[in-house]
Amino acid sequence: MRGVLNAYGRAVLSQLHGRMLILSAVPFLLSVAVWGVVLFFTLQPLLDWLTGHFFEFELYEYSSAWLETIGLAVLKTVVVPLFAMLLLLPLMILTALIFIGVAAVPAIVKHVGDRHYPHLEKRQGGSLVKGIGKAISLFLVFVVIWVCLLPLYAIPPLAIMASALLWGWLTSRVMSYDALSEHASAEEIEAIQREKKWGLLAIGVASGAAGSLPAIVWIGGAALSVVLFPFLLAAAVWIYVLIFIFTGLWFQYYCLEALAQLRGRSAPIQELEQT
Repeated sequence: MRGVLNAYGRAVLSQLHGRMLILSAVPFLLSVAVWGVVLFFTLQPLLDWLTGHFFEFELYEYSSAWLETIGLAVLKTVVVPLFAMLLLLPLMILTALIFIGVAAVPAIVKHVGDRHYPHLEKRQGGSLVKGIGKAISLFLVFVVIWVCLLPLYAIPPLAIMASALLWGWLTSRVMSYDALSEHASAEEIEAIQREKKWGLLAIGVASGAAGSLPAIVWIGGAALSVVLFPFLLAAAVWIYVLIFIFTGLWFQYYCLEALAQLRGRSAPIQELEQT
């Protein structure tokens, strides 16, 4: 875990760098623009559709009883918008991941690689297209599991734990690939993801716990007014962007250090083979 903690400290310092702070504005503005347009055209139809099903299957009665049981009876009047936001959350995660991958990851790779690992040879084992394809395929699995875990929100502590573990798995697979794709070969990427899977998962789970913050913002705001949802959406997107950029930095430092150690171990073996 020493490597995880060392990478965390270096990521904190880099997150405070002016370039990283400015960088967060690009994916944030892109995400807000996309979701502003999407929700303008689809939010009300989605709410009407969910309201119809809540009446048809008498879900208001069950949801009201459940909210009273867990001490959140104040949310009974906004249960449909809240449920709609929970359904939209995985799509927000995907768009944030894609925008971070396209707009932020190249800058993160350059910032960390050029400043701290200029000696590492760039073997181009991955690509942007492969990275996006990998993110989408893993995200599809994520969505299925996410939907299956929605009933756990009846017990908030279990929901937070499950969400953190699920985020940990997703981010450890996607962001470790992005962090290594330029410097490592395809074989090195597979080796590091296999050898460092627990360290990568630890970073992912810690980031996943932070990823629960937007949901908390929604739930807290839902208790106040449905009118706040557009602003809560923007706040949630901003939090996601900051979390993803910090997570990208954390993975970048950890993965490049692991790559440097891997090559350090393999160098003597290659020299012996050559002799």
